[in-house]
Amino acid sequence: MARKRLDLRRFPGFLPMTYLCLFLLYAPLIIVMVYSFNDSNSITNWGGLSLRWYEEVFWGVESAKFKAATVNSLIIAVSAAVSATIIATLAATAMLRTGHFRGRGFSFALINLPIMVPEIVTAVATLIFFSAIGFTTGIMTILVAHIVFCIPFAYLPIAARMQGIEGVYEQAAQDLYATRFQAFRLILLPLMTPGIIAGFLLAFIISLDDFIITNFVKGAGIETLPTAIFGAVKQGIKPNIMAISTLLLLVSVIFVTLSYLVGRMGQKK
Repeated sequence: MARKRLDLRRFPGFLPMTYLCLFLLYAPLIIVMVYSFNDSNSITNWGGLSLRWYEEVFWGVESAKFKAATVNSLIIAVSAAVSATIIATLAATAMLRTGHFRGRGFSFALINLPIMVPEIVTAVATLIFFSAIGFTTGIMTILVAHIVFCIPFAYLPIAARMQGIEGVYEQAAQDLYATRFQAFRLILLPLMTPGIIAGFLLAFIISLDDFIITNFVKGAGIETLPTAIFGAVKQGIKPNIMAISTLLLLVSVIFVTLSYLVGRMGQKK
């Protein structure tokens, strides 16, 4: 006798609890987005629709500070994402294409450990490590910390894509006298491209949005966009901060959506 499929939607209170969770998650974001178009200087009183705070972001008194922080964030995010994606691709190849080896399970746990460890613990440990080896805090410390932290986020979509590719393609290439490197470069790598792109996009947005680790290891005088926003908020929340937050949220949504769509595209192929 076939088992009846469990439908969670029929459980009493499931839908109200779902709507409550969605409201708590997204209501603050929607409020920030709406009030970024507020014409009033107040962050609570509505004064009509206006783009004045977006103009303030790009051409206002504090625009130079935020532009410099944005450039730092983009440089770090692109560099960290590229490095993490390369390392994650090599790690996925070693884990999934070299057969079973001693310590494989431990290696997999080690790669994914940064996701499971609280970010504040990672930040403190990273700062202590840099201090112990005498590494002066600055752009390079942020970059190194972000590369390490982004590796598991890049690894997951790359490994998922590689698991969906059967080994017969590489075996056929080697039967036709291709070397293992040629089989990887000409056969496996093109098939992995959607997963690699998805991993890069995910690593990029994780690095761009990171605050806790960056705040610990950035050093004096170095700001990224999240730390610049935090510094401005400590002096009082202004409407231009809502505009910056909305722009950053929009970029995050776009990149996460692209990562999801590219990953889905790879699965369909």
